[in-house]
Amino acid sequence: MPDLASLAFPAAAGLVGGAMNALAGGGTFATLPALLALGLPANIANATSNVALLPGAAASAWTFRDELGPIAKVAIPVLAAITFIGGLAGSLLLVVTPSDTFDILIPWLLLYALVILAFGRRAADWLSRRTTIGPRTLVVVQALLGVYGGYFGGGVGIMTTATYGLLGGVSPRDMFAARTLMLALANLAAAIVFVAFAMVAWDRCAPMLVGGALGGWLGALLGRRLSPGLVRGWTLLVTAATTAAFFWRAYG
Repeated sequence: MPDLASLAFPAAAGLVGGAMNALAGGGTFATLPALLALGLPANIANATSNVALLPGAAASAWTFRDELGPIAKVAIPVLAAITFIGGLAGSLLLVVTPSDTFDILIPWLLLYALVILAFGRRAADWLSRRTTIGPRTLVVVQALLGVYGGYFGGGVGIMTTATYGLLGGVSPRDMFAARTLMLALANLAAAIVFVAFAMVAWDRCAPMLVGGALGGWLGALLGRRLSPGLVRGWTLLVTAATTAAFFWRAYG
């Protein structure tokens, strides 16, 4: 029978990760290191983290359901279908390939997110004066985000925030609903595959899952009360910290 500490640690990591996903993304930054510290192999830790954060993402998406609306003129059901299919493809890719290659790529993807978040609004204004960014671009990028979310998921919420800001001109606060729904759908698709292939360590996942659900709900409630400026500042802070941590993990 597991002791209290072995239950409390993953539950606390899930609580923090769920809240981070609801506010700015990057919840994997809390859950994955915790699972690695508990001795799980990287691929099993990644799959377990994904499943554990699913209820939190679902709770956040449900809380924001009345705020859903099109992104860059693309309907939410279209983005949802693309994300789910991409999540299935990405999670299947994880099953058949090692994660070492993405350990090298992830920091650079997060650095992209940080730059876009810092300068995304200016870049969107600059681009809008010179070209029209159509729905097709968002559809392609959303598919890639779905694949990435299913394969690894670390920072995918941050990357989605950056992408919606650049392609749709949407502020971090205004994209809460769409972003949390896409995270939940990518997690759901991946969870189906990871459970089917027995890649989930349920003794670690169960307490983290409970913490993640509570954190996602509390984070969503808090997010509805925060100003856009505060959300932007928090998003930049989380992005910078996550980027630095993954660079250290890959190259340190």
